[in-house]
Amino acid sequence: MFLFLLLPVLLGVVRLSSPEPNTCEDALKTCSVVACGTPGRDGRDGPKGEKGDPGQGLRGLQGPPGKLGPPGSTGAPGLPGPKGQKGDRGESSVAESKLANLESEIRTLKSELEHIKKLQSFSLGKKSGKKFYVTNHEKMPFSKAKALCGQLRGTVATPKNAEENKAIQAMINDSAFLGITDEVTEGQFMYVTGGRLTYSNWKQNEPNNFGSGEDCVIILKDGLWNDYSCTSSLLVVCEFPA
Repeated sequence: MFLFLLLPVLLGVVRLSSPEPNTCEDALKTCSVVACGTPGRDGRDGPKGEKGDPGQGLRGLQGPPGKLGPPGSTGAPGLPGPKGQKGDRGESSVAESKLANLESEIRTLKSELEHIKKLQSFSLGKKSGKKFYVTNHEKMPFSKAKALCGQLRGTVATPKNAEENKAIQAMINDSAFLGITDEVTEGQFMYVTGGRLTYSNWKQNEPNNFGSGEDCVIILKDGLWNDYSCTSSLLVVCEFPA
């Protein structure tokens, strides 16, 4: 009974003689009799520390790239780059060589063409001055004769002097059309190439427009001229520049 009454006094003496513990854990170490109270609230976060050194372990894998951002504005043009080296020489020498070959071929072709004209003049036609006359010895109306000579880039023979008239006469064995008509104005004979007659070799009493239908002119075997029907089929002689 007496010891129970002295217990509070002993506890007070122990508290006075023992240093105050800093924490509940220190109190437990000092005195197993003292019980810890309820822990207090967490304190405020301290300031952020400096970035530490990288760890010594393996570095993790890089994450996937983020979304592509919007394109930026176009920047100012950069400075011009350095001037490049001079290029190789072009192929102009090859082109010049080809051109020279073509010119040579053209000269050769012209020479051969002149040779062919001479052969034609000797075997097929007659030449008089600057004109060359050819016939295929076929007979046809004047309209077809004119068309045929035109297709060959020539015209129906139109003698403008006695020499040309003789050249045409020498290559025919029958009557042939001449490139002369009075289809536009009766009695006014004109060259089919245009212009009035500058030379004629009419047969006596010709032209007479016999039967009111003789608008073309023909050359007879003796070289004389006669007006004749354009629808009749006669020999055609074409004229070309020599």
